[in-house]
Amino acid sequence: MKLSVVIPCYNAEDTLAEQLEALSSQRWDHPWEVVLADNRSTDRSREIAEGFRDRMPNLRIVEASARQGQPYALNVGAEAAEGASLAFCDADDVVGDGWVAAIGDALTEHDFVACRWDVTRLNTDAVQRSRGNAQVDGLQPYTNPPFLPHAGGGTLGVRRSVHLGVGGFDETLPVLHDTDYCWRLQLQGVELHFVPEAVVHVRYRDTWRGIYGQARSYGAYNVLLYKRYRDRGMPAIDWRRGLAGWIDVLKGSVYLVRPGTRLPWARRLGWRVGRLEGCLKHRVFAP
Repeated sequence: MKLSVVIPCYNAEDTLAEQLEALSSQRWDHPWEVVLADNRSTDRSREIAEGFRDRMPNLRIVEASARQGQPYALNVGAEAAEGASLAFCDADDVVGDGWVAAIGDALTEHDFVACRWDVTRLNTDAVQRSRGNAQVDGLQPYTNPPFLPHAGGGTLGVRRSVHLGVGGFDETLPVLHDTDYCWRLQLQGVELHFVPEAVVHVRYRDTWRGIYGQARSYGAYNVLLYKRYRDRGMPAIDWRRGLAGWIDVLKGSVYLVRPGTRLPWARRLGWRVGRLEGCLKHRVFAP
């Protein structure tokens, strides 16, 4: 069964070569390809990808320029894929040794799988402490409020027929489309299996501004997901947890003079601000 590795790409010239280098050294006893979906890149991303053609005859570059956004690029790549199985990975991460074989073999047994994260290779100690590793021993739990497990979009593998049957990724969600995707498939009875043998080296945001902005976006769209799924089995949010979160942020601001506390505090602040914005925008109480 052929495997198609789909990479959405937008202005990834700083990291793409490392990812393609890792893929060029992969080996599997079955046919597989890499589909790079170029989502309006204006830097050297496409030139860098073209430079790998000699080493990667299984590399195809497809246009995903009609609309900006990662979920759109993922869907375009999946549509263009020739394989019966799909594996998604990000242009700023790096797949581990044996990743293609591990996820390819897993998809011969399961319809829907997720890889293991390694966060030590591509992140400083300070950045690692600010985020931890939510996908090292299993799927990521969803706790706000408790609901179905999920996994990062750049670690997912799925049968192409299943992907197309669920309508692909929701292109109205610029972030958390992977969480929404995991939930929609599971609610249709497709189990998500964790594959620890398939490792992806994940690259986190590493600046105060980047961490704050990403967390703010996540917080806002988590509110939207709450609004969408609260009538599909998601329990009500406990407002006391939101209040405790704001108290934690305010207390943490006292210690910003300590270098080790700044990045995790930026993430907590961004999350709280985003949730407040999401509540106002979507007219739902989800502090």
